[in-house]
Amino acid sequence: MDDQNYILFEAYLSDELSKDEIIAFETRLKTESEFHQAFETYKELSSFLEHKFENEAASHAFQKNLNKISEAHFNKVEETVGSKGTTKTYTLMKYLVAACVVVLFGIFSLNQFSSPTYGDYADYNQISLTVRGANSKLLQTAENAFNTKDFAKAEEAFSRLIAEDETNSELKLYSAISNIELNNFETADGLLEDLRRGNSAFKHKATWYLALSKLKQDNETACFEILKTIPEDAEDYEKAQKLIKKLD
Repeated sequence: MDDQNYILFEAYLSDELSKDEIIAFETRLKTESEFHQAFETYKELSSFLEHKFENEAASHAFQKNLNKISEAHFNKVEETVGSKGTTKTYTLMKYLVAACVVVLFGIFSLNQFSSPTYGDYADYNQISLTVRGANSKLLQTAENAFNTKDFAKAEEAFSRLIAEDETNSELKLYSAISNIELNNFETADGLLEDLRRGNSAFKHKATWYLALSKLKQDNETACFEILKTIPEDAEDYEKAQKLIKKLD
């Protein structure tokens, strides 16, 4: 996208275009998909930058990053804008154009400063329960309900199955997950604590979900401390480290 287009975007949003220029601009929006997409991105970033960041440190880092990028890529724009607009307009445009470049190259993300949430990590894979005992119909009910995210029905089935086989760690794990989804945190955390203190194949997986349960309860301190106990050889170690960095 031509740098001049970003100047044009700012002029349009600031009502600095003539009537004929406005008509030409809006015609381009209707006929040029790339131009339209770039304009929408510019508007979103413009709105974003008009609001103060709640986190002053994040704001400072963001501004520093944009200054660095803009100085590297847009020094030549200053002369052009100097003949057409005010210093204030140039300053705003410089930051917005720099932000567009950051987005295009994957350096900047709008959710960079947001706090992590349970929903960011609750991406359950389809489960296939190990068939044990004679109650295969109830196992199938639990599996189907969990995979279709009918967690109330899944938990009902898991509870009955666990009553029949109290040593089944796999059933306890999925029962705990279902209870997290239903906000039954006391039940969920109890199941997960037992699993993480045991020696089953689901020990580390239970630790990961216990941390997520605490995150959903807005207990970031507990979540952080639990995540630190996940060992390097655990399946969820990398995800745990990323979440730790967001919480730190």
